[in-house]
Amino acid sequence: MPYFDAASSAPLHPVARQALQASLDEGWADPARLYREGRRVRLLLDAAREAAAEAVGCRPDELVFTSSGTRAVHSGIAGALSGRRRVGGHLVVSAVEHSSVLHSAAAHEAAGGSVTEVAVGRAGAVTPDAYAAALTGTTALACLQSANHEVGTEQPVAEVAEACREAGVPLLVDAAQSLGWGPVRGAWSLLAASAHKWGGPAGVGLLAVRKGVRFVPQGPADERESGRAAGFENVPAIVAAAASLRAVRAEADAEGVRLRGLVDRIRARVPELVPDVEVVGDPLRRLPHLVTFSCLYVDGETLLHELDRAGFSVSSGSSCTSSTLTPSHVLRAMGVLSEGNVRISLPVGTAEEDVERFLAVLPGVVRSVRERLGVGDAAGAPAEPVPEAAPDSGAGVDALVVDALVVDALGKRCPIPVIELAKVIGKVPVGGVVTVLSDDEAARLDVPAWCEMRGQGYEGAHPADGGTAYRVRRVS
Repeated sequence: MPYFDAASSAPLHPVARQALQASLDEGWADPARLYREGRRVRLLLDAAREAAAEAVGCRPDELVFTSSGTRAVHSGIAGALSGRRRVGGHLVVSAVEHSSVLHSAAAHEAAGGSVTEVAVGRAGAVTPDAYAAALTGTTALACLQSANHEVGTEQPVAEVAEACREAGVPLLVDAAQSLGWGPVRGAWSLLAASAHKWGGPAGVGLLAVRKGVRFVPQGPADERESGRAAGFENVPAIVAAAASLRAVRAEADAEGVRLRGLVDRIRARVPELVPDVEVVGDPLRRLPHLVTFSCLYVDGETLLHELDRAGFSVSSGSSCTSSTLTPSHVLRAMGVLSEGNVRISLPVGTAEEDVERFLAVLPGVVRSVRERLGVGDAAGAPAEPVPEAAPDSGAGVDALVVDALVVDALGKRCPIPVIELAKVIGKVPVGGVVTVLSDDEAARLDVPAWCEMRGQGYEGAHPADGGTAYRVRRVS
């Protein structure tokens, strides 16, 4: 069964498995002890730190191992903010950061700090100028991911790092998605990553803090990991994490070229095979193994279940696959279609035949989901307007050509509001208006996206009883 969700967690790399099994016999003692067993474990830990530091591009004494990538992010942000509290309490992040960064930002704001979110363009990247403009004299820390976890877009880290350097602000980079593919360029100050993203074992993160960065660890003092990561080190897992990072880096160039070719094939073929699809994310500045697309008139949860039944494990940022019923913050910040969202992230070693089989299966799966919802592949095409009925013909209002219609989709979740819009747009003449009433958060993205994809005019939204009214003018 092809596993296409490496961005969530990559399969354990064979080198990681070998290193883990080998170090279980040698790495069980306390590396802080001076007897032979402790010294042996200390050598393993030091070697792993040196290997990881070389991959990151920092000094070994600048890097500590944590219990997860999320813990590395939380500790890095808290420690840097505390270390620069005399400068101010202002934190700058991008609008598409991983939830671990945004949760830290929310906690900082709740404690009295201030946060600025830098907006992104439709491809999902910040501009260096916009990021630089967010920095102030009271900015204690800036955060920017190296590449986005949902759409694969690479961020201009080097340019933003230079702007931060000129402003005297440290930059923390969340490199979880990209570190396996190569080092992060630019003069960053702090870096966090997670081993299970590159094929290491879960439960190992790393945090690098450059010399000279003011940093005060939070929480009770601990002697482990320079006081920056409390608790007994899981040395076998750390050894496996470092060994697998070195292994994936050794094959990253060749494998990156191969996977990029497969992803290019998906990006090109999916819109040809499936009508009404939007491929999102930057087409060029992106991770080599990741592609995301969204399908109109599709229930995302049903789509993922059907793909699973067909033998493919994929993920989604669609609102109809989440318990919150809101689209992912990444898709929302980009302003792209959210319904029927599918993220494909290919693990190292993915076979070309698996990608071809996915492309063969996908059209039928999407078609079946649309048919269950009462639409077909041509649902996006405006219906031919029916002739205006004579006043005494007894025709119902649905049979009349009118200048304006109201679609009441209150209480209906994605993709129903857009489906009902598509079904009635042909019942108004060119120039006529359809107003969609919806209380579904996804409609804020999906109605404008539908208009752009179908060549209709989106005229904005305003509050309405029980929800929001979206105005769409028929253009063609």
